[in-house]
Amino acid sequence: MAKATGIGGVFFRSRDNQALAEWYETHLGVSGFWQQAAGPTVFAPFKLETSYFPAEKQWMINFRVDDLDALIVQLQIAGIAVETRPDEWDSPETGRFARIHDPEGNPVELWQPAE
Repeated sequence: MAKATGIGGVFFRSRDNQALAEWYETHLGVSGFWQQAAGPTVFAPFKLETSYFPAEKQWMINFRVDDLDALIVQLQIAGIAVETRPDEWDSPETGRFARIHDPEGNPVELWQPAE
């Protein structure tokens, strides 16, 4: 059976697409054509009533990261608020998570998978 082999792109509307693209490249190292490292990707539609991310947002992107602690420090130095919930978001089975918002208010989850 033919099937999808990976995520080919993430496309969304933006008020200032050039500035937002620059923000993602500056703070997360994600550029327009980006060669990502191999690793797990989760594709998971959520229930309409989920409280996992804001109700007014239809999507949330999750980036795998190689060193969550170091990235949190970099983001905080840049003045970006970082939300962590160790009791809820840290798990020996799945890994560790943090949440930021891009300049347009879109939620961005950062995930360091469990070893």
